[in-house]
Amino acid sequence: MTRIVSMAAIAAALSTPAFAGNLEEPVVAPAPAAPPVVVANDGGDWTGAYIGGQIGQLDADTSNGLSGDDVSYGVHAGYNYDFGRFVLGGEIDYDATDVDLGGGAATVDSVMRGKVKAGYDFGPVLAYVTGGVAQVDTSVGDETGEFYGIGVAYRVTDQWTVGGEVLEHDFDNLGSSGISADATTVSLRASYRF
Repeated sequence: MTRIVSMAAIAAALSTPAFAGNLEEPVVAPAPAAPPVVVANDGGDWTGAYIGGQIGQLDADTSNGLSGDDVSYGVHAGYNYDFGRFVLGGEIDYDATDVDLGGGAATVDSVMRGKVKAGYDFGPVLAYVTGGVAQVDTSVGDETGEFYGIGVAYRVTDQWTVGGEVLEHDFDNLGSSGISADATTVSLRASYRF
C-alpha cells in the first residue's frame, strides 16, 4: 500500500503547474522588416546639362602629303534628353593642339565642333554616335568641315561622368589653299552634370 500511496504522490507532484511549466502561451515578437533595397547608382536618367574637359590625341593628314600628330586638350558643354532607352543631345567643344604638319610647313592650332549625339541608355553606360560641323584653325587659314564618330560615357555618380570618344574629320580647302585634310581625334572625357 505504501507503494501505491508513494506512486500517487509522485504522479500528483509531477502534474502540478510547477513542473508543467508556464501554461500561458509565449508572446512572439514580429520579425523586423527588411530595409528597402536601394540601388546606389542605376544611372537611369541622362537628361540634363553638363560641362567638362577632354584630353587626347589629334592625327592629321593633308592631300599634299603632310602629316602630324600631337596631344589635344579642351572643354565641352552640352545637353542630353533621355527618352527612356534612347538619348538625344547636342554639344559644343573646343580642342587646342599644336600639330606640326611636316617640318614647320603648317600647323594645326585648334578644332571647334558643334555636335548632335544619339545614343542608347544602358543604365549607367551611354553608347552614342555623333556628327556635326567642325572648324579647324591652321597656320594656313581656317576651314569648316564635317565630322562623325562614336563615344561612350559611364556615370560614376549622379553628377560625374567619364568616357571616351573617337572622331573622324574631313576638311576640303584649308585656308583657300586647295589642300584638303583628314583628322582623327581620340580623347578621354570627364563631365559634370547639373
